[in-house]
Amino acid sequence: MLQAAGFVLFGFVVGVYGTLVGAGGGFLVVPFLLLVKHFDAAQAAGTSLVVVFLNALSGTIAYARQKRIDYKSGLWFAGAALPGSLLGAYGVNFLSQRSFHIAVGALLSMVAGILLVRPHGALAGAQARAARQTGGLLPVERRLVDAEGRVFEYRYDRFVGLVLSFFVGFLSSLLGIGGGIIHVPALVLLLAFPAHISTATSHFILAITAAMGAASHAALGHVQFGPALAMGAGAVVGAPLGAKLSQRTGGAWILRGLAIALLVVGIRLFFY
Repeated sequence: MLQAAGFVLFGFVVGVYGTLVGAGGGFLVVPFLLLVKHFDAAQAAGTSLVVVFLNALSGTIAYARQKRIDYKSGLWFAGAALPGSLLGAYGVNFLSQRSFHIAVGALLSMVAGILLVRPHGALAGAQARAARQTGGLLPVERRLVDAEGRVFEYRYDRFVGLVLSFFVGFLSSLLGIGGGIIHVPALVLLLAFPAHISTATSHFILAITAAMGAASHAALGHVQFGPALAMGAGAVVGAPLGAKLSQRTGGAWILRGLAIALLVVGIRLFFY
């Protein structure tokens, strides 16, 4: 009983923080399952994705009320990420992961350093690139008005977003961390999405892709449902609070929070 309560409490923390930064929380769940509960890699990835799905679904509902989800872009990106998510679930059993983990860990740590030291610069640079961007293979212009009347206008190349999303889906399912932790900085830095729109839209994408990844892992016997549902229950309660905090938090601080999450994952991958 006490162990189940611990899982629920941990899931609540995952729900709040993961939703605040748009990352889903898998970056916390996987190290916890590997280092504290001693799950093997496949079980940690599969169990984590169930928690990520429940957290993302709850967070998506909260962000939908704020009207900060770019549904059209999110559906395109989720569609591109789904085949990658399926491949990642199968690849976890066959891929030699040591060098792969080091490479991904280095990349995530580098991005974390940029966001942690210069979050305002990262936002300004993305906005400047968006202002200069007039072409691309599939140029898209978007305009959203949230529940508070705040207007968000941005443009991006959908082709770049689709290619990016495929690899995000693959990495998220392979590592069990959920794609949000990679998708959010990519949306901000490469596609010039506003930080608040990227976190909300990332959660919407994550709810779709994590469902596919979790189902694939479950079919392969990688999910421990007791811990997954206990943590998921806590995450479902914590996610709306994280979304509310995000609404009151500046874009630069959201990126700083995401940077800490990236650094945690990067360091874990180095020493896994």
